[in-house]
Amino acid sequence: MNAAYGASSDVFAVMVKTPEGACSAYDTIMKVDALEWELRQLPGVETTATLAGLNRRVLMGLNEANPRWYELVKNQDMLNTITAGAPRGLYNDSCSLLTMYVFLKDHKADTLSRVVTHVEAFAAANDTKDVKFLMAAGSAGIEAATNIVVKQAWRIMLYLVYGVVAVLCFITFRSWKAVLVAMLPLVVTSMLAEALMVGLGMGVKVATLPVIALGVGIGVDYALYILSVTLARMREGLPLTEAYYRALLFTGKVVMLTGFTLAIAVATWVFSPIKFQADMGLLLAFMFLWNMVGALILLPALANFMMGGRKAEPAAVPAGEPTAA
Repeated sequence: MNAAYGASSDVFAVMVKTPEGACSAYDTIMKVDALEWELRQLPGVETTATLAGLNRRVLMGLNEANPRWYELVKNQDMLNTITAGAPRGLYNDSCSLLTMYVFLKDHKADTLSRVVTHVEAFAAANDTKDVKFLMAAGSAGIEAATNIVVKQAWRIMLYLVYGVVAVLCFITFRSWKAVLVAMLPLVVTSMLAEALMVGLGMGVKVATLPVIALGVGIGVDYALYILSVTLARMREGLPLTEAYYRALLFTGKVVMLTGFTLAIAVATWVFSPIKFQADMGLLLAFMFLWNMVGALILLPALANFMMGGRKAEPAAVPAGEPTAA
């Protein structure tokens, strides 16, 4: 019974603001009826509930269920009579606010965005000084508002995180090439993490947004460990190949140990019965491992490409000591 007739729990509520006592005005009801019909045609919308739809059903019921009466008659007294007996959830006590309930198939970002875009376009074309279509209430309405805020904060967060990391790297290395060498693996990791989220069907929301920043913070640590030692050895006169080898012997082992330890630890979350924790375990394990791979493999490749494998001038040979042939 519930599967066949139960309404969805994902409710998107559109509020229609009117002058006090004018929520049942014919023109207002007609606009609500038009929006209700349009929303029912959208993919992901299961059904709707409004005062306009109730008026149609009651008018037909008062006339022996004749389908010819399934219409909104232009009789204000009749509309007022039906409204007086309507459930109070469809309008408020002062009759200055109508509520349109839109029951959605799910609360995925595409479904919510589709409804929000359509309601915004309808409101822009039909809002007047007295009647305004406002969004949104209900569980799905709150989700939609959250998604909009998260989408706005998503790129801003990435720009701020990468900007701060770039400034600190430049202060440390005093070289824009070294900054790019350290930053590019992090950018690749962020892009691959977002691709993985799409593949897993994970949306960017309040809970997942900090995870992307966490991946950048962990990744830059790996890059700093490898790059700082590599540059120090290059300043001593070693070529990039030898300097990178020395960095692997010194900090490379620590980077590998840290990366594998963190990845294995969070990978155990995959077996959690909580879907969010399982998804986060998989995503974090991927980011920890890929940041490690980027620091150990991609970083020296970029250094060789951008810094040319150059080495500093060798130190002067003390007098009396033989020189290499």
